[in-house]
Amino acid sequence: MEKMIVQREEVVQYNRAKTWQLVMFALNNASTNIYLFTFMFVTYFSTGVLGLAAIFVSQIMGYIRIFDGFIDPAIGVLIDKTETKFGKYRPILVLGNLITAFSLISLLGLREVSTNIRFPLFILVLVVHKIGYSMQQTITKAGQTALTNDPKQRPIFNIVDAVMTTSLMTGGQFVVSGFLVPKYGNFTPEFFNVLIYGTIIISAILAVVAIIGIWSKDNKEFFGLGENTQKTKLKDYWKVIKGNKPLQVLSIAAALVKFAVQFFGDSVVMVILFGILFGNYALSGQFSLLFIVPGVLINIIFSTIARKRGLRFSYVKAIQLGLIGLLAYGAVLYMGNPGDLSLSKINLYTILFILTNIVARYAAQAPVSLVLTMGADISDYETSESGRYVSGMIGTIFSLTDSIASSFAPMVVGFVLAGIGFSKAYPTIETPLTPELKMAVMMLLVGIPFIALLVALFLMKFYKLDKEEMIRIQEKIQVMKAAKSKERAKDIAKNVPLTDMDYVDVTKYPINKD
Repeated sequence: MEKMIVQREEVVQYNRAKTWQLVMFALNNASTNIYLFTFMFVTYFSTGVLGLAAIFVSQIMGYIRIFDGFIDPAIGVLIDKTETKFGKYRPILVLGNLITAFSLISLLGLREVSTNIRFPLFILVLVVHKIGYSMQQTITKAGQTALTNDPKQRPIFNIVDAVMTTSLMTGGQFVVSGFLVPKYGNFTPEFFNVLIYGTIIISAILAVVAIIGIWSKDNKEFFGLGENTQKTKLKDYWKVIKGNKPLQVLSIAAALVKFAVQFFGDSVVMVILFGILFGNYALSGQFSLLFIVPGVLINIIFSTIARKRGLRFSYVKAIQLGLIGLLAYGAVLYMGNPGDLSLSKINLYTILFILTNIVARYAAQAPVSLVLTMGADISDYETSESGRYVSGMIGTIFSLTDSIASSFAPMVVGFVLAGIGFSKAYPTIETPLTPELKMAVMMLLVGIPFIALLVALFLMKFYKLDKEEMIRIQEKIQVMKAAKSKERAKDIAKNVPLTDMDYVDVTKYPINKD
């Protein structure tokens, strides 16, 4: 079977990108993720600087993410309908980055307004932020379909994304806990000035690099079937959502995975874990720096597996390893007490904590990166089934379910902490450790993520786009591109099942038509 697959891959004429294009465009995800990292500290800004109640903020943050999810499909339609002399993706990427930067600058400005109007303006700023963030972030998923459709090339995106995102997120935690917090004396206005303007500059630089990466591929020739792509009306989007089973299954599974791993980066949870349970908040940054290399290596391993065995295979194996890691990590946390964790004097407990944390966190996190590329596979599947090119909408469906599910993370943190007496203010590094706080952090870092990953693993039984199926999809697209008219391409999409591609000689259907 493997020999046959290799032979069939050789006759499919893939749209391939240069390696430097893949590397540069992958930085768009890092450009948006650095905003996601900074946004995790908005809870402290809103309570400590703006004076809003903690339980109120946690719920608002959740509702805003749900709002984000519901505007995402509209942004997807906007991307699909966009056709300019500057391309489909580049204008949306630039506009999204500018809007997101403006929103965080406006957030800083709320310190100067009357306390009576801070509440409505705070919500307005969050809404604007989510619109800009969604515009740029959606390009990460949608643009990959134009960049390359080679199944061996697509996971390269995940490798680059793993390196950059892990470096930014963990390196960012190191800078915050080891430099900014000590320098500015906790989460002060000065702290947020440096954090926010630094984020804006870094994000803008990464966005420019990503634009260069997709520049030559951002034209109609690489969109779906090119000239044979079927025109998509608004009513057709419902047909896509209703009829695309891989989209339905993976979007829900991916949302559950994202929900599970968010607790590992939540700023409040990190304060409880390192600042209260182990009595040294600076360790959060030190461990984040320590975890960069193993975290990246785990992502590279699963991306390499995806290149050889397919994205679905790698995705499932990562979830399985993540579940095992969570069980081991839970046992280690249960035994933990203040002073047990130390990097100056390495002990057995520290070694066990490092090993189990790495496996639990980064194996569970690997599917988050893989799904960015799997969304492109689903877009190609839809093209093969209907002749439509709706990469924008498909990308935002993932954002919709992701936002709805991940919105529950800050809400769950708020509810769990409110249940043990922290409804007005979150625990800080000065808060004493109690049995209730210890159980709360175990629930947030082990119990709830384990259940979410287990459900995601079950759902993947119904996701059928494995390596063999993706080869059939690219073969069918090649035949559809070579069709003499849109009508003929539509007939092929409708009447030729993917299973029939096992009997079609695709060498008779060159992509470049006469």
